[in-house]
Amino acid sequence: MVKMQKDYSNIEIKFVDDWDENEIVSLYKAGNWWKDNYDSATIKFLIKGSYKFAVVIKKDEGKAIGMGRLISDGVSDAYIQDLVIIEDYRGQGLGKKLVNHLVDHCISKGINWIGLISEPGQDKFYYYCGFSKMKKHIPMKFNIDD
Repeated sequence: MVKMQKDYSNIEIKFVDDWDENEIVSLYKAGNWWKDNYDSATIKFLIKGSYKFAVVIKKDEGKAIGMGRLISDGVSDAYIQDLVIIEDYRGQGLGKKLVNHLVDHCISKGINWIGLISEPGQDKFYYYCGFSKMKKHIPMKFNIDD
């Protein structure tokens, strides 16, 4: 059996300092993370406040079809956050390609502790990307709006 090579010639992943607010809001909505009371004007601050913010771009349209960001001090630890590929492009290996892009950047900067919190049901994807559960650790969140 011959394994088919995926064609990513129309896809680019790059780190950005700015991107169209509406496209980023659409990506947050695709991940079910956008709340009605959020202000799209804050997107530019979210991007700039991230250690790195990556977009997956469909080159022929210049449109973002995915995103992910790194939260880090740039020295020791990093967290992958807000990783999403819009539904029409899922299952094509783009999510793994994006995770690899984020991880490779961290490793190139000497950041070797890279964590994330998986949404329920997505843990198998992250296992496939090389992540594992942190034994004896419990992810926690301050309950201000729950």
